[in-house]
Amino acid sequence: MSEFTNEYNKGKYIKKKSNKIRRNISNLYSVIKRFSDILLSLIGLFIGLPIILITSICIILESKGSPIYSQMRVGLNNEEFKMYKLRSMTINAESNGAQWARKDDPRVTKVGKFIRKTRIDEIPQLFNVLKGEMSIIGPRPEREIFYKEFEKTIPRFRERLLVKPGLTGYAQVNGGYDLTPKEKLNLDLYYIENNNNIKLDLKIIFKTFLVLFNGDGAR
Repeated sequence: MSEFTNEYNKGKYIKKKSNKIRRNISNLYSVIKRFSDILLSLIGLFIGLPIILITSICIILESKGSPIYSQMRVGLNNEEFKMYKLRSMTINAESNGAQWARKDDPRVTKVGKFIRKTRIDEIPQLFNVLKGEMSIIGPRPEREIFYKEFEKTIPRFRERLLVKPGLTGYAQVNGGYDLTPKEKLNLDLYYIENNNNIKLDLKIIFKTFLVLFNGDGAR
C-alpha cells in the first residue's frame, strides 16, 4: 500500500497511457470473476431479499413514493443499463437537476442515512451483478451527465469504463465521499491497471466489511 500511496500522491495513474490497462485483463481472471459474481450475488440475494422487504416498508412509512428506484448508468464499453437501488433520498431529490452525491447530503432521509451507512441501499444491485451489467468489485457506476461534465477537466475519466462497474470498489474503501472526483479516478485507475489480481479483489472485499463495521458505509 505504501508504494501505491506514493504513486497516488503523484497522480501517476491519471497520467499513464491506457494501452497497458487493456492487456492486463486475462481470460482466466474474467472467467473466475464472473463465476464469483454469480455465486456471491445469488447468496447475497437469498440473504438480502427479506432485508429489502423490511427496508422498503420503512422507506414507505417515512416518505411517499416507491422504495426502489432505477436510474440509467454507464457501464462497460460505454453501454448504459438500468441500475437499481433502495431509495435513500427524498422523492424530489433532483428537482433542481442532477447533483453529485456528497457527505452529509441534506437530501438523504432518516431511513436513508441508515441504509447508506450500512450499504443496504445497494442490495438491489445484486440483480445487476447477476445480469452481468455489474461486478461485485469495480469502479462505482456513474451517469452519462457526470461523465460528460468531468471528462472536460479530468483526463481519462471515461477509462473507468474499461471494466464493469462494481458494487464496491477500491475508491470506496479508501476514502469514498471524502475524495474529489479526480482522486476517486486515480484510485479507480490503479484498480483497473491491476485488474488481474484476485488477491487485490479479496483485499477490497475484506476492507468493505471493515468499512461497514466501522460505520463508514456511505461512500
